[in-house]
Amino acid sequence: MTATLVITLLLSVLVGVSLGLLGGGGSILTVPILAYVAGLEAKEAIAASLFVVGVTSAVSVVSHARNGRVRWRTGLIFGAAGMAGAFVGGLLGGFIPGTVLMIAFALMMLATAAAMVRGRRGQAAAPATHELPVLKVVLEGLVVGLVTGIVGAGGGFLVVPALVLLGGLSMSVAVGTSLLVIAMKSFAGLAGYLTTVQLDWPLVLGVTAAAVAGSFVGARLAGVIPEQVLRKGFGVFVLVMAVLVLVQELSVPLWAVGALVGLVGVAAVVCWLAVRSCPLRRTRTAVAVA
Repeated sequence: MTATLVITLLLSVLVGVSLGLLGGGGSILTVPILAYVAGLEAKEAIAASLFVVGVTSAVSVVSHARNGRVRWRTGLIFGAAGMAGAFVGGLLGGFIPGTVLMIAFALMMLATAAAMVRGRRGQAAAPATHELPVLKVVLEGLVVGLVTGIVGAGGGFLVVPALVLLGGLSMSVAVGTSLLVIAMKSFAGLAGYLTTVQLDWPLVLGVTAAAVAGSFVGARLAGVIPEQVLRKGFGVFVLVMAVLVLVQELSVPLWAVGALVGLVGVAAVVCWLAVRSCPLRRTRTAVAVA
């Protein structure tokens, strides 16, 4: 067993922990691991990640269901619509250049990170107790599924915000429900990719086994960590991964990234301290009231 394979498998455990704990983030980790550590081509890494995340999510959802953290009706409808979108996206993704796919992947991560860190402005954090309207669930599922299939993300970093920010579900229920949706969409997207891509199945199965092992750890932690911490931590995690992918794909010097991060940090502090209408301050106030 080579050092590269060992590192790949160890990092794959984090994929499972992320899925079990956050209901997403699996592909955000899996795609870079397979592309930059295991050395797979972008399209192969994307297709393989769909299998890894699909299997891991299917296993993880059992633990969440036992603890009542799965909204079955919402998940099945969202997942069915997402499967249709993911299959079409998988077909399209096979004909798009790998670099374009990875950049699109990172841009979607940035948008999601901003939504999760910001939260629902001016709304209480109390979870909704009703099922989402069917039409709304179907439309969201189709759009998220299409993106899932094209960029190879299992969809947790899109499904969880959709269920939390738009559907009003609590973070813990959104996490459990998203795993059901991810499993359904991932296999549909994989089917689309397999029409044009061949996989290294021994490697894929090894990574999957490691991820499944990590998912049990993540599922045990879910529900223990406060919801606000989970949501904001998820957003920061996605933001960091997005920056790393963009740096790799665009060959941006690390000093430039550091300078940009520093400027953003200074701007945030100035906004917080000197601007009464600062969005950061309003977001904090809304959360505190809730």
